[in-house]
Amino acid sequence: MLRLPESRACRTVGVLAMTVPAVALSLSACTVGPNYVKPETEIEMPDEWERSVTEEMSSDTLDLEFWWTRLGDTTLTSLIRRAELNNLDLASAVARVRESRAIRGIAKGDNLPAIALDGSYSRTQVSDNSAAGQIAEAVGASNDPQDSFVGGLDVSWEIDVFGRIRREVESATASMEASVEDYRDVLVTLYAEVALSYIDVRTFQLRLEYAIANAEGQRGSLGLTRDRYRAGLTSALDVAQAESNLAQTEAIIPVLEIGLAAGLNRLAVLLGEQPGALHEELAVSVGIPTPPDSIAVGLPVDLLRRRPDVRRAERELAAQTAKIGVATAQLYPSFSLFGTLSLQSTESSDFFSSGSVGWGLVPGIRWNIFQGGKIRQMINVETARTEQALYAYEQSVLFALEDVGNALVSYEQERLRRDRLDDAAEASQRAVDLVRTQYLSGLTNFQNVLDSERSLFRQQDDLAGSEGLVVQSLIILNKALGGGWPDRDQHSEIAQNAQDEDPAADSAGGSQ
Repeated sequence: MLRLPESRACRTVGVLAMTVPAVALSLSACTVGPNYVKPETEIEMPDEWERSVTEEMSSDTLDLEFWWTRLGDTTLTSLIRRAELNNLDLASAVARVRESRAIRGIAKGDNLPAIALDGSYSRTQVSDNSAAGQIAEAVGASNDPQDSFVGGLDVSWEIDVFGRIRREVESATASMEASVEDYRDVLVTLYAEVALSYIDVRTFQLRLEYAIANAEGQRGSLGLTRDRYRAGLTSALDVAQAESNLAQTEAIIPVLEIGLAAGLNRLAVLLGEQPGALHEELAVSVGIPTPPDSIAVGLPVDLLRRRPDVRRAERELAAQTAKIGVATAQLYPSFSLFGTLSLQSTESSDFFSSGSVGWGLVPGIRWNIFQGGKIRQMINVETARTEQALYAYEQSVLFALEDVGNALVSYEQERLRRDRLDDAAEASQRAVDLVRTQYLSGLTNFQNVLDSERSLFRQQDDLAGSEGLVVQSLIILNKALGGGWPDRDQHSEIAQNAQDEDPAADSAGGSQ
């Protein structure tokens, strides 16, 4: 995966470059350390996902980019857009991208000469009683106050002969690109979390509707048993059982209200708003969105292209690989140029005259001849860290495959469970209608009425939960597939991560 040997040419350069800085300049294209090669994972990729599932699915990447729109819920779409604008985790991820860009700019700045402008003015008076004052008096010289005007430029430049700076820029660039993938990962997670919380809210609302409707039905059964008890047609046991059944159902309603409030508060926080901000907006239950008949999955290898966490791990590997070259460059000499241009005068009128000009040029070389093996050990450190980054990348691929495989199975099996629960709920409703008629006719006892009502409530509650889980499984699948960010990135500030930037002006006087 990585080519680690140092070039013989670079070793030869290490000898030749000691002659004169001009030779160093002419050989500045030599870059030590391994050149990064994107790894070809040795993990065996399945030819296709679960065949029984994917036969019903499409491969339209647009479905993955904006998967939530296929649920047909305009409220969900609006909430996701609001979260994109106001979520604090996403804002923090954007700030991290800006930070990494600035770090890259610092690294690139080392390629250019550093120029500093300085100047000073002084007015001095030598003491008459000092040695200098007495000498001046002895020779008849003036001991008046003296003015001194000084100004100049200092220039320093490290010549990147062996590519230390280039490797640092390469590492910083890859790190910046990793931060972009981190932003995308936060974006993908945010979309999924908003959708999951929204489905939680709609699921609790539907469960509440079923609970309230069942309580109303059981309240009617209680009234019926009381009427029959007063008419002497049944015992007080039926009344007590009906009261117990109703109380148990009504006791579940506060639990569901707690879950609903928690879901609304969680959703509000994801949108960067205070808890409780969405209670009124989402008070009306509109049901759980219906999932589409087909969803986009694509080929397994697409995971390596779409999953932001996999892409981030690959960029982190590239950044770490470049650090080996940074450490390796310490084995070779570094060349630099220092220059000064100064103006110095005791009279302001003469400050810019040719007689006030002074200058200096100092070529320099530094070579770490003996460091007690520290440089070699630092190279070993960076190489070991690169191996760790490679393993982390391969692990991220395994996790991606695991996530998608689990999500596909969960989505398909939960759909089957929902269908069976729907059949069971319909059968339970018919059973309740029949047993009530039979009870009124004296053909069955009240225990059958209680059992059928309890079964109906349980089946309807399970059905509502399963309907929510089907959509949530679909959401988790889209998240596992890396859905939620387009290849044609609409976030221009984040998308332009590979472009070179001019040094930013830190002051009105020049670029730093």
